[in-house]
Amino acid sequence: QVQLVESGGGLVRPGGSLTLSCAASESVTGIIIMAWYRQAPGKLREAVASATRRGSRYYADSVKGRFTISRDLAKNTVKLQMNSLQPEDTAVYYCNAVLSGGDAWGQGTQVTVSS
Repeated sequence: QVQLVESGGGLVRPGGSLTLSCAASESVTGIIIMAWYRQAPGKLREAVASATRRGSRYYADSVKGRFTISRDLAKNTVKLQMNSLQPEDTAVYYCNAVLSGGDAWGQGTQVTVSS
């Protein structure tokens, strides 16, 4: 089972930027879908962005134009570049990998947007 480790979370002011990274224990080329989810306090976990093995991208309406998901095949990582962050982006962000035998989750990284 693939292991996922997120990093890059932290505290940022509104309008600022952060880049989240998700390191996979195996080549991301073998993973069908890599995705980022987030869960704010008192809310359900929601999909933020995803990238398929074939290169398709999906973004939630709330982050379109601000977030970019990318895969670094050489480093087995998936990144989420987040720009123009707003307080409503505050949440724990989770990396997810969908494989033929199931899916895997990282432990999550906290993103807090506050002045």
